[in-house]
Amino acid sequence: MGSFKAELYTQQMPISCGNFIDLCNSGFYDGVHFHRVIPGFMNQFGCPHAKDPNSPRAGTGGPPPNTTFQSCDGQMISRDRGGNIPDEVGKDHQRITNAPGTLSMANTGRPQSGGSQFFINVNHNSFLDWFDRSSESAHPVFGKIVEGYDLAERISKVPGGSQFFINVNHNSFLDWFDRSSESAHPVFGKVRTCARVVT
Repeated sequence: MGSFKAELYTQQMPISCGNFIDLCNSGFYDGVHFHRVIPGFMNQFGCPHAKDPNSPRAGTGGPPPNTTFQSCDGQMISRDRGGNIPDEVGKDHQRITNAPGTLSMANTGRPQSGGSQFFINVNHNSFLDWFDRSSESAHPVFGKIVEGYDLAERISKVPGGSQFFINVNHNSFLDWFDRSSESAHPVFGKVRTCARVVT
């Protein structure tokens, strides 16, 4: 289907980027499917249960608990017992909006609940910004597609699929039966390898 390249914001978001780089280099993402794609919204990726495209647990997993990685500013960071990492929100240099093409941390809506899952925005989803007061969402952006953004848009429009899931956070506008959006959650393909990221 193609490929795209992304730039990571290693200076603004050293923990999120270090976590992502560690997971890429360890092979964690190899064979994982996009488990949630919604036209005009985003494509979500990174759940280890999504190696099986039909798993009802897709969207619920994360990194191994109590593991460590090096952040991009040289700190050793420990994932908690749920595999989650510290949030990078609240500072001026972290005010990066969820614009089209950005990579943003997925979470359950609770603090410190992000791990391996992230999404690629295919719309300007400013209501997901931690500094936007129109919703309680807080999804920090840690990178952006710099080549091949059209592929992300095409992925979001892949028709079909039968996999539905329940958000841990109450996002009823994403429900397939909620007529306020065109939500759909098809599995479209598979990542065979994750390129090494060098900082």
